[in-house]
Amino acid sequence: MQKNRIESQTIDLFTRQNKEKTISCIWLGTALVAVITIILILGFLFKEGLPAIIEIGIPEFIFNEIWRPTSENPSYGIYSLIIGSILVTIGAIAIAVPLGVGSAIFISEVAPPQFREAVKPAIELLAGIPSVVYGFFGLIVLTNWLRILLDLSSGATWLAGSIILGIMALPTIVSISEDAISSVPKDFRSASLALGATRWQTITGVLIPSALSGITAAIILGLGRAIGETMAVLMVTGNAAVIPDPIYNVLSPIRTLTATLGIEMGEVAIGSTHYHALFGMALVLLLITLFVNLSATYILARIREGQTGSSRTPLFSHEQRKQIRSIIILSILVASGWISFQIVGFHGIAILAAILTLGYVGSRFLSRQSKEKIAFGCVTIATALVLFALVAIIFDIVSNGLPAITWEFLTESPRNLGREGGIFPAIVGTIYLVIGAIAIALPIGVGAAIYLNEYTLEGRLTRIIRAGNDLLNGTPSIVFGLFGFAFLVIFVGLGVSLLAGQITLALMVLPTIIRTSEEALKSVPDSLRHGSLALGATRWHTISKVVLPAAAPGILTGTILSIGRAAGETAPLLFTAVVFSKRFLPGTVFEPVMALPYHLFILATNVPGADTQKYGTALVLLALVTGIYAVAILMRRHAQKTVRW
Repeated sequence: MQKNRIESQTIDLFTRQNKEKTISCIWLGTALVAVITIILILGFLFKEGLPAIIEIGIPEFIFNEIWRPTSENPSYGIYSLIIGSILVTIGAIAIAVPLGVGSAIFISEVAPPQFREAVKPAIELLAGIPSVVYGFFGLIVLTNWLRILLDLSSGATWLAGSIILGIMALPTIVSISEDAISSVPKDFRSASLALGATRWQTITGVLIPSALSGITAAIILGLGRAIGETMAVLMVTGNAAVIPDPIYNVLSPIRTLTATLGIEMGEVAIGSTHYHALFGMALVLLLITLFVNLSATYILARIREGQTGSSRTPLFSHEQRKQIRSIIILSILVASGWISFQIVGFHGIAILAAILTLGYVGSRFLSRQSKEKIAFGCVTIATALVLFALVAIIFDIVSNGLPAITWEFLTESPRNLGREGGIFPAIVGTIYLVIGAIAIALPIGVGAAIYLNEYTLEGRLTRIIRAGNDLLNGTPSIVFGLFGFAFLVIFVGLGVSLLAGQITLALMVLPTIIRTSEEALKSVPDSLRHGSLALGATRWHTISKVVLPAAAPGILTGTILSIGRAAGETAPLLFTAVVFSKRFLPGTVFEPVMALPYHLFILATNVPGADTQKYGTALVLLALVTGIYAVAILMRRHAQKTVRW
């Protein structure tokens, strides 16, 4: 009897060990999906882009500034497009960084607690506005305003693109910078104030240096958002493949790499030199973004080492930091002078000089308290400008879109190229795309997070997986669209279909789900795991019955954010899933669908005389996506108040 019992226990132990190994292998497979995906993306871009690069030649392809692929004597130089991408990104960061960091300081250190509780979620809602809605607002309102104010023939300029991208980057910079500043220990503040420093001296001398890593991360993430954006810049920059003359002429139209891909990929002959050149362009874009992300990872690691007192040599010496700070200040002054001159001529330079003179005099003769009041006034103005952008966009969309919202508009199919009828197939198509994308990405993302946090220690494999996830997260959305087109639509043979769109969106939101799920799992105390294991539970039983329920609010928040992003994306669907008009809903996943972002894009750029329908579509899309983000924000706040480990 005892022998049988021992054999039974041995078999049961062996079975449990095999089950644990099998489960571990499954989660390892999900964790490798991001790495495999980024390898496939690079592989297909090389495969499709290399023929054109070889035929054209790397120097001609990269450094020739003439892009005329459809002329009698075609030219495939992308230099002007690279410069356009860099210029519009520099302009966006020049706008977003001072406003974003200033707003973060105001929210964290100046605003009353009640005001702070309201302002930060309001600014974060900017992140929920789809890029095509930003582009629509820029096309209809901003470019017209610039045209009238500056007496231009067209307001579609580099300046318009930078303003829109700057607004789009603001939520990321504000939110992450505020979190970084707020996370600085209160003892630092107390010690600085006890030594006689003012609040502003404490902010600039203690809090900002301590939060430098987080603020740098926020700026780099904002930079990534700007350089990879497609729809907004496509709609507001004029799309002229020229280098501004002079180079600092912010009122010149420009064209970016992403906009060129969005405009031309849908109409190019498959297999032509033009087709392969577009993939070569996408490869260059991806390599640029990968370089930015890898540089960011390296810089952030060195900053953290310096903050934690690592023995490694700091990234920059004290003297080098002073020199870099001086160069940055000088660059900002020069850029401000150029922009002022371009917008209002010599009067702008005179006004800027007067402001700088007053600032210099004030810094020499004003008291510390007066300087603090001026500084607090500046960060308050920065926050007011950010909130003004939010209110202006929402008010314009809501006030002009409400007249279009009728039962017919919400329940009927479009007629007369979208000028009449409704958007019901687009609403349902968007829901189908989102449900399918989340159904694919959620189990893979949560499984990858479980493996990284529960089944393995930090090592070479985990670093590779995290690097793959970070690189996938930094991949521009238009590159996902091209990969979906080359791999899913053509290579796999899915065609332009609902399924191809769902898979493409799933791969795009996968890094967000992995990252948020892993952070949620890390927040669960180890004592809960140890207690469960001590009672005889297996690792998987502990994870499924103890860890996952405790981490569910964080995982759900990340899922909702992913739903919002998927619902508002246009670029990944351009070549994989959508059509402009479809009277009936898709019968299978192998049919194309309508989607609200794409429907709005076509109405705004190709259908005259549909103003009411445009605003109605924008309002429905805005309400859908920002509603999803609002739910995520409320859930996060509820979890922060109720969960205390």
